[in-house]
Amino acid sequence: MDSSKPKVIDEVFPYLRVYEDGTIERLHGTEIAPAGFDPRTGVSSKDVVLVPETGVSARLYRPNLPPKNKKLPLVVYFHGGGFFISSAGDPKYHHSMNNLVATADVIAVSVNYRLAPEHRLPAAYEDSWAALQWVASHSAGGGGGEAWVRDEVDFERVFLVGDSAGANIAHHLGLRIVGSGLDQKMNVVGIVSVHPYFWGEEGIGSEAMAKDPVRKAMVDKWWQFVCPSGRGNDDPLINPFVDGGPRFKDLGCDRVLVCVAERDILRDIGKLYYETLVKSGWGGRAEIMETEGEDHVFHIFQVDSDKAQRLLTCVASFINH
Repeated sequence: MDSSKPKVIDEVFPYLRVYEDGTIERLHGTEIAPAGFDPRTGVSSKDVVLVPETGVSARLYRPNLPPKNKKLPLVVYFHGGGFFISSAGDPKYHHSMNNLVATADVIAVSVNYRLAPEHRLPAAYEDSWAALQWVASHSAGGGGGEAWVRDEVDFERVFLVGDSAGANIAHHLGLRIVGSGLDQKMNVVGIVSVHPYFWGEEGIGSEAMAKDPVRKAMVDKWWQFVCPSGRGNDDPLINPFVDGGPRFKDLGCDRVLVCVAERDILRDIGKLYYETLVKSGWGGRAEIMETEGEDHVFHIFQVDSDKAQRLLTCVASFINH
């Protein structure tokens, strides 16, 4: 054994290790694909710093030859990764975003929020909120200087889209935007929640969890690693079904699409999210799509598969109809 190597004091298996000297080693989600023109889809992208003080940035996407004098819907995208790995520049997310922008014919802002444990929650929520404020600054008279957003976005057609932890973020921003003033600058028409990451101290979807107790124990630990609130997995940020949490009926959009996957340990939670929203008194329209035979965020890991393309087509249809 190499005694000179620092001792591991915390680990989020199999993704990340924390050493006693403060070093953090990420084992996944560290690769970065460069922004630029994608010849496969014709989509262009570039990286923009949104908040210089914190370093929060985004990768912007623009479809090939957007029609002149026609404004496009805007997707504000929040990537997954448990709040502790991955980024907007992750090659898998970059590939997926190129596909989404080309298929749906939208402008996209893929948010690069800060990660735990360097920046524990609520940092990711605050960074994502700052990204929405940046977007809103480009609506009429706002003074925002990014031409792709200022000149080509229809601010009456804004969508919050996320997978896993990003879907969690989209939900909470959809609640926060109501009465914030941002809802006067842009209209969040809908939220797309792909394999949403919610959890709880008591098992939700006990059958799936009983079949995979090792995976359940792993997911149990994730939230406590990223959020030091002391409320564990019943913090309303991770368990929106607990008493005293924000009310689903106050969600600030007209439409929601929830996507779940048959083999995902979060499948039943995604279904409960959909059912709770429908029964809450919220005045919008909710839809749910289930992909058979697939696991959590399969569409990111198998981005060009037929099933991933069907999911993408469903999201594009939701945005454009």
